[in-house]
Amino acid sequence: MAMVDVLERLGFTVEFRREQTCCAQPAFNSGYHTEARTVAAHFLDTFGDADTIVVPSGSCTSMITHHYAELFAGDAKRQQQVRELTPRVFEFSQFLVDVAQFDDLGASFPHKVTYHDSCHALRELGLKDAPRRLLGKVRGLELVEMGAAEECCGFGGLFSVKFAPISGAMARTKVESIVATGATHVVSVDSSCLMQLRGALARAGHRIETVHLAEVLASRG
Repeated sequence: MAMVDVLERLGFTVEFRREQTCCAQPAFNSGYHTEARTVAAHFLDTFGDADTIVVPSGSCTSMITHHYAELFAGDAKRQQQVRELTPRVFEFSQFLVDVAQFDDLGASFPHKVTYHDSCHALRELGLKDAPRRLLGKVRGLELVEMGAAEECCGFGGLFSVKFAPISGAMARTKVESIVATGATHVVSVDSSCLMQLRGALARAGHRIETVHLAEVLASRG
């Protein structure tokens, strides 16, 4: 909803297609490629005629733009759909800065925040500057970089279930780095990371809030 608010404020017409489901990443990452193809095919059919697809998740965006071609290898029809659709798929901050060419959205968020680079957004999409550029224009916001900004939070979908001790240790390292900044909020572009960090912060007894970038940009203070 925050993403829609921001896009409409900038003059874009936003359509939410009710028939949409998942991008297929959970099944794909778990090795269930047949099931993943079924879900991904539904995505292609649902959004095939959309002008632009803006996604509030780096991991979902990277699944679509980086792995659909692999998923449909050998299927000429679906490969053609992938080639036509993927150039129109953008992560939220990527769309704002690189496509729409906006960085100052008139937002106000008078808090000290630190930014977490989610793995897919950083490593597969190359998104590092865009979110920070947007945060840098928010009134009253103080951005304090954490030492472990680029380290994984330990979620990784089923990784956190299958390798819980390792996932927990990674989350604790991240929490220590967050706390050291003195920030009151942690911002990211992936809700899965924010869910992992929120749980780890709460278990450690910290009252630091986790916030999606879209929520910050939609805020008026």
